[in-house]
Formats: sequence, C-alpha cells, structure tokens
Amino acid sequence: MSSLGKSILLVDDDQEIRDLLDIYLTRAGFQVSTVSDGAGFRKALEHTPCDLLILDVMLPDEDGFSLCRWVRQHPRCAQTPIIMLTASSDETDRVLGLELGADDYLGKPFSPRELQARIKALLRRVQFASAGAGHEIMAFEGWRLNTVTHRLFHTDGEEVILSGADFALLKLFLDHPQQILDRDTIGNATRGRDLMPLDRIVDMAVSRLRQRLRDTEKPPRLIRTIRGSGYQLAAEVTTGHGH
Repeated sequence: MSSLGKSILLVDDDQEIRDLLDIYLTRAGFQVSTVSDGAGFRKALEHTPCDLLILDVMLPDEDGFSLCRWVRQHPRCAQTPIIMLTASSDETDRVLGLELGADDYLGKPFSPRELQARIKALLRRVQFASAGAGHEIMAFEGWRLNTVTHRLFHTDGEEVILSGADFALLKLFLDHPQQILDRDTIGNATRGRDLMPLDRIVDMAVSRLRQRLRDTEKPPRLIRTIRGSGYQLAAEVTTGHGH
C-alpha cells in the first residue's frame, strides 16, 4: 500500500533520532510530526489524530508505557497502531509494552529501513482489517463484536476497548473458529510481518486478548493452547447484522 498521506507522530527525547527519522520517513512519503516529551505528545495527539504512533520508552517527563496506556484508553485513538522503541537488551520493556497494547517493538539501535518496514506492515494490517470487515456482528460465548466499529460488548453490558492489534487477533480467531492457528499465521495476520526467532509477540498478544475476554481459567477455556501447534478458539461463532 502507498504510504503517501499517512501521518506519523514520533516521541523521542534524542534530537538526533528525531531529525533522522523525520527526514527518512518524510522521504518515504509519510507526514511526520516529532515531539521530545510526553507533554508534547499528548498535546499533539489531542489536536491532530495520526495513522501511527512511535513511542520511545525512556522520556524526560514520563515513560512511553504511560503514554501507551493513555492512548489505549482514549476513545479517539484507541485503535491507532503503536510501535515502541525499547532498549534492545531489555525483554521486560518489550513484554510490558505489548501487555499495555503496543502493536510492535523495535530495539535500539535500529535501522530506519527496518522501522519503515514495520510501519508499512502495520498500516497494511489496518487496511486489510478495514477492508475485510465482512459481517457486522460476530457473536460468541456471551460476547458481541461489531466488526465495523471494532466495539466489543459482553451480555452483561460491559464494553471492552480493543486496540488495533486486539481487534485483528480476535477477528482472525472468529473467522477460523475451532481451527488451530500456528504462530506464524497469527503473526502475519496481526502484525503484517514474519516473526523473529524467539519472538514472544504472538504469545503476549494472545495472553492480552484472553484477559480482555475474561478467559483466565487454568488452562484457558476459550482460547486454547495447542502445545507444539498454536492456538484454537473453542467457541461457536454466529454472524449477522445489528447495532
């Protein structure tokens, strides 16, 4: 897909990185805005919605995790894709970022080319999810997902806010109920890219979705782990139209 016109907001306190990525991504056809701290990020996003966000973990006033949490709780941008820039050696940063709703992560130092590839992959996923919405309502195990608005409701009235990654993963399971989906299939469908060796991003995404769906029994009842194979949605899914 074309990157022309797609807007990116980057927050990083390193001016050299901001300037480098501004030049590189602008040349690639993106509209780039950069800020140096959390306050600037919040102000920028309140005024101008973006197609994708890049958050550095270490910032002078607040960390990227709190910004990620804030974005996911903000109705207007809850589904905006987020890439987090983390210390390459710190697995904890990556896991926490994914738990809070980041869509992908990149360890520093990184190449701008790799970041651009991750950006394009996530934007392709967003476009694919929007184009393939299909049935408006998908119902399963006491839940109702509106595939147009991405809103998820339980029969008790609770609404769960889904990030773009949450929605993509749930929609994949609902499109393939009772089928075993391997990690590579899930990675390609939800991240738009192949997984790296030892990449825990799929397992963290499934764990996060289980929390959203109250699937917290041991072992999980709704999204089953099929050892050595992948994951399976153990539910009947009905589709239709509604509010």
